[in-house]
Amino acid sequence: MPQRLQELRRKEVISECDGSRIGFVDDLEIDVSDARVIAIVVFGRPRILGLFGRGEDCIIPWRKIRIIGEDTILVDFSVQKMTNKAKNRHKFVTICH
Repeated sequence: MPQRLQELRRKEVISECDGSRIGFVDDLEIDVSDARVIAIVVFGRPRILGLFGRGEDCIIPWRKIRIIGEDTILVDFSVQKMTNKAKNRHKFVTICH
């Protein structure tokens, strides 16, 4: 079933490995040459009311998504694999060439 970007943003991402809540979809990485989604991005959690920035962003490759349900997205991903992409936070869709 097709999903709109706004619908994905309302879904919570859950780790299949340990059942932890990773967060909500904030961004997508798209390869325009192949017209496909490469990854979903969950921004890091704010530190101390957002005054001290955010934690690291979680970039989850599309191949790690197991199930996209009505309210959640189940992923085969461990939180220890997070990387920081704070410079792209102002965009909803990141385009890769």
